[in-house]
Amino acid sequence: MTADRKPEETGDTNALAESIARAAGQSGLGALAGSDAPTGKALFAAMGGIRGLCETILPGLLFLIPYTVFTSIQQPWAQQAAMPVSLGASVAVAVVFTLVRVITKTQTTQAVAGLIGVAASAILALLTGNAANNFLLGFLIDAGYGLAVLISMLVGWPLLGLVIGYLMGDGIAWRASKSKRRVMQVLTACWLALFAARLAVQLPLYFAGLTVALGVVKLLMGLPLYATLVLVSWLVTRAVYPPKKPDETPEG
Repeated sequence: MTADRKPEETGDTNALAESIARAAGQSGLGALAGSDAPTGKALFAAMGGIRGLCETILPGLLFLIPYTVFTSIQQPWAQQAAMPVSLGASVAVAVVFTLVRVITKTQTTQAVAGLIGVAASAILALLTGNAANNFLLGFLIDAGYGLAVLISMLVGWPLLGLVIGYLMGDGIAWRASKSKRRVMQVLTACWLALFAARLAVQLPLYFAGLTVALGVVKLLMGLPLYATLVLVSWLVTRAVYPPKKPDETPEG
């Protein structure tokens, strides 16, 4: 019976890995996969260029700045306006970015997902009357990613191995190499550490009600750490799968 099930299991694993790889192809690591050198231009492109950076940073920034300004004004009207104004600014800029992508017909899925996330976070904060809940969805996402990464390591199929293997055209062949499996486990552990570090630093600020500090820390631990880890992942990928030299091409 075991022999009969193996092809099915392998097929299911391949299908899952290919799905993960297709999703990763749209990420920063996927954008860097074809590069031969870690140039600033390549990394900038991997982050989505000017538009991608703005879409990532501005919603959080446009929440943080008005909220900080209004809550610093010791007047009842300012305290009451702080949350709706800051949340409204955050949602408004996300709507603008989404409309621009829809009009220009460029990768609308990511923009729409971002808008839904920003809007859902704003609604949650307004309904609960707690501005800090604007960050609650982000905690859940980090926890979900962290759990998925941890499970992949525990079952011996490190997520970064699946992603990199298919991005580099190696499929799951890397699992046959003990050294490659170890590298993929360590690299996947680095991503787990990122999600765990975000939660470990930000959750205490959330429970302490330090909304401004939480907003600042979230921005600092967002794109900068993500970009750094994408670069590290790229360097590891190139060490495991070095680019072929011109004289290594097969003869006709």
